[in-house]
Amino acid sequence: MPLKLSLKPGEKFVLNGAVVQNGDRRGVLILQNKASVLREKDILQPEDANTPARRIYFPVMMMYLDEAAAPKLYDEFALRLTEFMGATRNPAVLADCVAASRFVMGREYYKALMAARKIVDYEEGLANVASGVQGGGHPG
Repeated sequence: MPLKLSLKPGEKFVLNGAVVQNGDRRGVLILQNKASVLREKDILQPEDANTPARRIYFPVMMMYLDEAAAPKLYDEFALRLTEFMGATRNPAVLADCVAASRFVMGREYYKALMAARKIVDYEEGLANVASGVQGGGHPG
């Protein structure tokens, strides 16, 4: 089944390891066969893998983009996932962790990446709650 990407002007994405940028107008790209594609918003730079959940996401993203490197990245993924799972008790996020692990083991890296994205979103939600609490609540 073809994959249809609707691209904003100037939007970047990675296609099988190559960074591609759309021109100055909206565009549509249709991929007719299997390819590793990530939009700019889903790409995490190494220096941004600076939280426990992002340290899970990053090696999964790299496995998806470069499947040949997956064996080298697996140990980092397993270590970070184990650390994270030991620090949370939320059943839904633990289920996402298990799903990410199963998908990685099954070499379904895009699905693993989507499960890892849920873990990052959960962590970011916690950070937003914590910053709201630290902010002191309501004015006046």
